[in-house]
Amino acid sequence: MSAGSAAADVAALVARARVAQASVDRCDQARADELALAAAWAIVEPARNRALAEIAVRDTGMGDVGDKIAKNHRKTIGLMRDLAGARTAGVVHEDRERGLIEIARPVGVVAAITPSTNPGATPANNIVNALKARNAIVLAPSPKGASTLALLLAYVHEELDRIRAPRDLVQMLPVPVSREHTFELMRQADLVVATGSRNNVRAAYRSGTPALGVGAGNVPAIVDETADPAQAAARIARSKTFDHATSCSSENAVIAVDAVADALLAALAAQGGVRLDADEARRLERAMFAGGTPAADFVAQAAPVIAARAGLDRDACRGARFLIVEESGVGPDHPYSGEKLSPVLAFYRARDFADAAAIAGRILDHQGRGHSVGLHTRRPERGTELGLTLPVCRVIVNQTHCIATGGSFDNALPFSLSMGCGTWGGNSFSDNLNVRHFLNVTRVVHPLAPARVREPTVDEIFGDYLRRHTR
Repeated sequence: MSAGSAAADVAALVARARVAQASVDRCDQARADELALAAAWAIVEPARNRALAEIAVRDTGMGDVGDKIAKNHRKTIGLMRDLAGARTAGVVHEDRERGLIEIARPVGVVAAITPSTNPGATPANNIVNALKARNAIVLAPSPKGASTLALLLAYVHEELDRIRAPRDLVQMLPVPVSREHTFELMRQADLVVATGSRNNVRAAYRSGTPALGVGAGNVPAIVDETADPAQAAARIARSKTFDHATSCSSENAVIAVDAVADALLAALAAQGGVRLDADEARRLERAMFAGGTPAADFVAQAAPVIAARAGLDRDACRGARFLIVEESGVGPDHPYSGEKLSPVLAFYRARDFADAAAIAGRILDHQGRGHSVGLHTRRPERGTELGLTLPVCRVIVNQTHCIATGGSFDNALPFSLSMGCGTWGGNSFSDNLNVRHFLNVTRVVHPLAPARVREPTVDEIFGDYLRRHTR
């Protein structure tokens, strides 16, 4: 595929997207809300949800159908809960006393780069946010996720027809999706949202278009001496096994303070975790990390499949819910210390909480800076301590990590499948991707009433400083 041909193909898509976007650019809030509801129903409707989950697992070879159904439903319902009442059209804020008016404006055409690990839920989230903000969106799926996205768009188009909105508000690149087409899309759009591989994110930043990219995950979770081992193990096991750990928010390492380490291992075993012996751990490492990174046929597979592919034929491994590997080192020579995107959990022992935090810091410095850390404790102030010291944008305290990080009905984070990792992760934002990132805001500024205008004196600003530091 020549660069010129790709540029022309994408230009045609973007031109249609601009025409469609112009038709909703000045629509009112009720219409913007209706666009979002239409796109959300396209994936929430039960029969469609199941079809999307089934084709995703079939064609990507990753994840679990039941868990994908739950993810598609919960993430979209949660997003719509967040968007209910959110103002994204016209005047969204007015401060009469300060003479400030804020007006929400669309960004135009959004390019969304989406991963194979979540080929339905992630694009649906992007589509809903884009339409709520009165944008058009063109999506570039991973090759394995293209069939899922094509089906999702068919459902979205049915709903857009129902409300008499142009189908060209939501489009995708032609299949097979090429790198040339993807880069051209990023170059020609008004905003790029990139979720997935580090290469995609870096390409988005290089495109010359304003871009929102997310960093790599590699979540460590600390279990301190005050935690309830059984409760912590239940949360960790659920998070580690959900959708076969396709989420970047699933724990990759657990760091247990010595006082609870053995009890936690026993509790993890009760949850279906199988602890590998040294020989089994070496055999799994040779098979799983033959190329230095997790092999594709080990990613997002059930634990018994992973065990079989590594030649681990012990009965316990054949029935494992997840595999546990004891580890002490961190870095390239210790591949279990990195992100595994599979139900394989590294287990570290720490002398005390301070040592556990230090180990978590080393793991994050190796991989996953900016993303998040988990904490299981009866001392909530330790969450603040981690937030003050570790290079993470989220500290998830006493929760099921992969569910909580992307927003939950029992915490205050926005529902999202794309988590910004701040400058630590090489990103331009540090919160959960949400509708505010799909908007421009125009501010109309009037002069203050004379009675409210006051310029401070030099002494008011610098006086105390000078008195404290002048001899």
